[in-house]
Amino acid sequence: MTGMEQAIMDFLNNLGLLHLTVGNLIMILVGLTLVYLAIRYEMEPLLLLPIGISAVLVNLPLGHLVNWPVAPQLPPGMEDNVFATLGYLNQHYGPPGLFDIIYYLLIKTEIVPLLIFFGLGAMTDFGPMIADPKTALLGAAAQIGVFVALLTAVLLGFTLPQSASIGIIGGADGPTTIYLTTKLAPEILGATAVAAYSYMSLVPLIQPPIIKALTTKEERKIRMEQLRPVSRREKILFPIVSMTVIALLVPTAAPLIGMLMIGNLFRESGVVERLSKAAQEELMNIVTIFLGLGVGSTMRADSFLTAQTIEILGLGIVAFASATAGGVLLGKVMMKLSGGKINPMIGAAGVSAVPMSARVVQRMASKEDPGNFILMHAMGPNVAGVIGTAVAAGVLLAVLG
Repeated sequence: MTGMEQAIMDFLNNLGLLHLTVGNLIMILVGLTLVYLAIRYEMEPLLLLPIGISAVLVNLPLGHLVNWPVAPQLPPGMEDNVFATLGYLNQHYGPPGLFDIIYYLLIKTEIVPLLIFFGLGAMTDFGPMIADPKTALLGAAAQIGVFVALLTAVLLGFTLPQSASIGIIGGADGPTTIYLTTKLAPEILGATAVAAYSYMSLVPLIQPPIIKALTTKEERKIRMEQLRPVSRREKILFPIVSMTVIALLVPTAAPLIGMLMIGNLFRESGVVERLSKAAQEELMNIVTIFLGLGVGSTMRADSFLTAQTIEILGLGIVAFASATAGGVLLGKVMMKLSGGKINPMIGAAGVSAVPMSARVVQRMASKEDPGNFILMHAMGPNVAGVIGTAVAAGVLLAVLG
């Protein structure tokens, strides 16, 4: 072979187009679909847009944005040693690509998911739940979706760690889903993250039929008494007491709850407004970008295009539906016990999709009775759901981690 022929062969071998597989093409279409949904219908655009476009990039051959596998087989004892893992991967798979660095250093190490919780805490007002503590029970009841989906996944043949990662989708909390899946079943991270964020954006479509099926027109019309004012002292004490008690009872939930409550303390203290604002805006924007790009980088044809992915997407619906039903059913029980003073629809807001679920409940209440305002009552179980999902993740991590 002449030098010219060798040069031509080398050129052709370096054409990504000639290495494109059917799987790559399918995943590129999947990524572009997520981008389309984010732009055209504004479905969780802050995350589906970076997830979708990074999914496109990692399925373009020879781009070297990813060189390391999502879930490598590591020698025993190395799983919890980040630096040993990085050295092993570098030795066996070569230098990391850009997305490998984002995934392994920022997401796999839990830095980004925990910082997301810090920002969420700074953005969350726990006042409605403090004003009416019993609504926290509705946030707990909605966690039934986690365990219904978990058991269903086990019956379908998923491992227990995978089933727990799938089940947590029912909490409607994307960062918690990513946090738990990264620790228990990183091989299905792309599927669980896409399911969690896609279905969160579809809450206005998923929840109303379930709520209507479980409540009567008269129940949906129930008006609730105005919530009492919550003092500044109560709002300051709440994050301190909550993270202390939960960390003592469920230590594995301490990272999530701790970061959530630290962010909330920044918000409620009133003395670090600059830090609170930075957590809500600049920091939240930066870590959201890294979260989306890192999750999208796991959506590679060889690991994403499996029958398991379809099953996970289906189980996501089961998780969301059963979580909504669990909250509404406990809401009906509380309605009976209160003598008709609690609108059972607020139980549907027990999932962690803040404030989307609460707004769905308010819209349905207004449709039945234009003068019925229960948004703040629904926000109680809504923010309680964030805590409930974090605790559920901690329990699953303690048992399976």
